Amino acid sequence: MKQVFLSTTTEFKEIETLEPGSWINLVNPSQSESMEIASAFNIDIADLRAPLDAEEMSRMTIEDEYTLIIVDVPIKEERNNQTYYVTIPLGIILTEEAIITTCLEKLPLLDIFINRRLRNFYTFMRSRFIFQILYRNAELYLSALRTLDRKSEQIESQLHKSTRNEELIELMELEKTIVYFKASLKTNERVIKKLTSATSNIKKYLEDEDLLEDTLIETQQAIEMADIYGNILHSMTDTFASIISNNQNNIMKTLAMVTIVMSIPTMIFSPTG
Repeated sequence: MKQVFLSTTTEFKEIETLEPGSWINLVNPSQSESMEIASAFNIDIADLRAPLDAEEMSRMTIEDEYTLIIVDVPIKEERNNQTYYVTIPLGIILTEEAIITTCLEKLPLLDIFINRRLRNFYTFMRSRFIFQILYRNAELYLSALRTLDRKSEQIESQLHKSTRNEELIELMELEKTIVYFKASLKTNERVIKKLTSATSNIKKYLEDEDLLEDTLIETQQAIEMADIYGNILHSMTDTFASIISNNQNNIMKTLAMVTIVMSIPTMIFSPTG
């Protein structure tokens, strides 16, 4: 799917043609759509389609005609009637005439811009648009981490009432999610640090510098939160796994005692040879 948006100082609209200053949003684009955009802006088709690979790592590549930025973005996923978070790559390509975003799925992150829920957003302010995307992405990670923390507290409360394998499996899923979050956040952090460095070729104004610094701070805060929540979940999982193991041992001891007691009459009254 391909969408093209253009904003002026007074309006924001979806258009049909590729205009200078526009934002092209590609969601799981077809090969023909990718070829059209790659040809129009002189982009290597491999770079344009790289973010469609779910395993693609966050990185920044500077070419003569464009700059490619790939970052991991958190999204929700339904598994076994439960909602979990995963991360997928988002590609942002900056050219002289337009900004292009490309991703395998429709992103709530970009809906913020499409639905104009953000002040001071203009498609022709391409550098600031990139920094705004990165800042909102860092905020999404923080929001997702808080949601995961609340979910872990609910599971912990359930485990205090009844220690079951289902809740323990959920804790392990949460722990796995946070491991993925930490890996994604650290690679995102490297990309943001490259953008803040003096060697970055992306033009930045004073307000943009502040926004990029805030983005780095939010990302580092998310990494710290992921570390803390990950350690808590790991300890919680180990603790409740030990409780389940102890309960099973106690049950086995009780069954062994019952077996011994029930075998005594048999031993007494059994006929001897």
